[in-house]
Amino acid sequence: MSDKKALSEHFLKTREQTQKLCSPLEIEDYVVQPHPDVSPPKWHLGHTTWFFESFLLHRERPFNPHFKTIFNSYYKSLGVHWDQKERGALSRPTVQEVCAYRQEINEKMLAHIDKIPEEEYAAFEKLTTLGIEHEKQHQELLVMDIKYIFAQNPLEPTYSQDQNFGSTKPSISNQIKFSEGTYSFGHESENFSYDNERPPHKDYLHSFTLSSHPVTNGEFLEFIEDGGYKNPNLWHSDGWDFINREKIKAPLYWFKRDNNWVAGGLQGVQKIDKEEILSHVSYFEASAYARWKGKRLPTEKEWERAASLVDFKNIEGQFLESGRLQLSSPIYDQDPFYDLFGSVWEWTESSYSPYPGYRRLEGPLGEYNGKFMSGQMVLRGGCLATPRDHLRKTYRNFYRPEKRWCFSGIRLAEDN
Repeated sequence: MSDKKALSEHFLKTREQTQKLCSPLEIEDYVVQPHPDVSPPKWHLGHTTWFFESFLLHRERPFNPHFKTIFNSYYKSLGVHWDQKERGALSRPTVQEVCAYRQEINEKMLAHIDKIPEEEYAAFEKLTTLGIEHEKQHQELLVMDIKYIFAQNPLEPTYSQDQNFGSTKPSISNQIKFSEGTYSFGHESENFSYDNERPPHKDYLHSFTLSSHPVTNGEFLEFIEDGGYKNPNLWHSDGWDFINREKIKAPLYWFKRDNNWVAGGLQGVQKIDKEEILSHVSYFEASAYARWKGKRLPTEKEWERAASLVDFKNIEGQFLESGRLQLSSPIYDQDPFYDLFGSVWEWTESSYSPYPGYRRLEGPLGEYNGKFMSGQMVLRGGCLATPRDHLRKTYRNFYRPEKRWCFSGIRLAEDN
């Protein structure tokens, strides 16, 4: 448990980082919603503020009583909320008003941290930390949504002229073998984790092999050129229906220009770099690629077993703090793996389901994770837009199998 000074500093640092991510935007960028999955940046600023107001300052007079509807995401037990796909339909509240909202709640939170009675502090600190980690999740979502907004614009805008986009170079692939056995999984320490990472438990794994590096653009191009998107034998039935219904022939943001593959994004439109780590593919595409290679995706517990070999405290992967919001080639800094943490979330073959002994939290917070344990697939490892201190080896992200706008990639596994 942190003391009041440390908690206040952590809170402010996180809140300032969110604002910093928006600083390159023009006012018009804050309100655009080109896809139902993409929320306007203005909404992220308001929603993360609403979370603190609703869960920690609920006894105080609200900044605006209508915000409980506009900025509630999916907490049905807290009342009616605005339809997600209609978030971009609201020109009001203005960006200026949302920023004033953030400032007022910041001041109220700092005052609340300072005056909270000692006997109530432990529970308050735990809930405040959840709010901070929730905002870090939205920092990642904010980058993903800004990229989608920019990539859809025919003017090919650039997020920031000062952005450090990194460089690429060839990497060498190895296959790391793991022995069968019974291993421990899930979060064990008293440090923060989400409820879906607990309780710790044991499970048996058969022997398996995991690739040392994530799949690159060049490797995935071979799949495209070999007719991977045209071969129904490679695809799950739902995946085959999905790519044909949506006319998908390449990863999200990729398209042909002058007979060359290019991709839109935060830096405008650029030619595909074959050495760069692949991103923005769905689980369906990841699974089809793995089948084309004669391999498979790892289960999430195989992935976590591999992560146990990594010195997590000393990794130097590509995270939000690096300032590099374009992927590079795999970085060999997590012996024996390239980019097991950071760069891209890696699809696993595991459905998002509760661990043995899991109990959903009581009240509205039970809606945070538990109610989504149906129809989703687990991803592991974080990405270039994930704050470094937001990750753990046990962190479980999850998306529906067709989602592609997240920074999602592939690492291959096979049976020994």
